[in-house]
Amino acid sequence: MKQKLIPKELGSLKQKIIEEYEANSCTMSIQPVEYGSKIYSLIYETDGEFLSPFKPFEIIKHSCEFYGSDYQSRRRLTKDLTNFTRKAPLVVEPINDIFFFPTASPESSVCMWFSPSLIENYWPAPGVKTKVLFLNKQTLLFDVPYITFNKQMERTSHVKTRYLQRLERKGNKKTFYLINKPKVVKASETQREYTNHIKTPNPK
Repeated sequence: MKQKLIPKELGSLKQKIIEEYEANSCTMSIQPVEYGSKIYSLIYETDGEFLSPFKPFEIIKHSCEFYGSDYQSRRRLTKDLTNFTRKAPLVVEPINDIFFFPTASPESSVCMWFSPSLIENYWPAPGVKTKVLFLNKQTLLFDVPYITFNKQMERTSHVKTRYLQRLERKGNKKTFYLINKPKVVKASETQREYTNHIKTPNPK
């Protein structure tokens, strides 16, 4: 069953619109939504929702650069660790446990991105969809087949395990501790920074 973008009317928007965004430790998911002839990103954080005029893949690539790398380097890292090349999960920023996986080819207009570290549980739902319970107790329904979602969760877990094993082999105990230390979910600096920079997009 082919995934479809969520159509939305600008007049009914409840989300804050932000001009710039980096995936962070509070980002639960990034999904494409259609406004007029353009594709925007609907972003769910642990304590808010946002809209970006950039596509999800553009946000992911920008996020890799923001944390000192680039998308192709992160993709090569995944390949080196696991030999995954299609729909490859990414180590976006390991110190703060920022790993993301795509639900389709990253270039696809229907591709969503999820952070497994903020997912508590998930189930198959009617209509070949997946219901996801996040750590903040918010439950959302996504137009992604359960078999795809489950496989990507497992693949991301494998990427993270192999990455940690690499660090252990190199004896980098400090970094290993930082990645595994208990974390308290809190509002991101990104959210606070852009809340006061709300602009209305002008879709064509």
